[in-house]
Amino acid sequence: MYQLAAKIARKFLKESTLLKVGFNLSPMYRRSTARVEYISDDLKTVRIKIPISYKNRNYIGSIFGGSLFSAVDPIPMIQLMYLFKEEYIIWDKSAHIRFKHPARENMYASFEFTDEEIQDIQEKVEENKEVEHPKTTFITNKTGDIIYCEVVKTIYIADKEFYKKKMKK
Repeated sequence: MYQLAAKIARKFLKESTLLKVGFNLSPMYRRSTARVEYISDDLKTVRIKIPISYKNRNYIGSIFGGSLFSAVDPIPMIQLMYLFKEEYIIWDKSAHIRFKHPARENMYASFEFTDEEIQDIQEKVEENKEVEHPKTTFITNKTGDIIYCEVVKTIYIADKEFYKKKMKK
């Protein structure tokens, strides 16, 4: 359903605007309490804010860990899907979250893919037909000087033809 809506909306909106609006209106993403604040036109940079509120406070008054994780969970995979268009099969393979401090204020996270990182992924897929790419995201305070949480997502990227043959086995 979301892919069909995005396909239609692409005719009227820039992809960066489409992604920002799509995330911020999506019922699943809204439940995380996060909001996408910025997406660069080239889609290589995304910044989010996770405001502390009654909707996401836990028993000790900090942001519930599930809200922190769900705020960052979909972004790297979907960012790669848009960066690579429909060239590859891309999905989340695993995630690891490490809490460092209770989050008792608004939290922020940035997601960036460099040209070198994108090229490296493409070269590895071309060579091996599939790759598992780890992507680390830090959830910080507004100034970014304190890391409250670290999330490492492993994203699976594969050549479409290779993946189709692999799934038939």
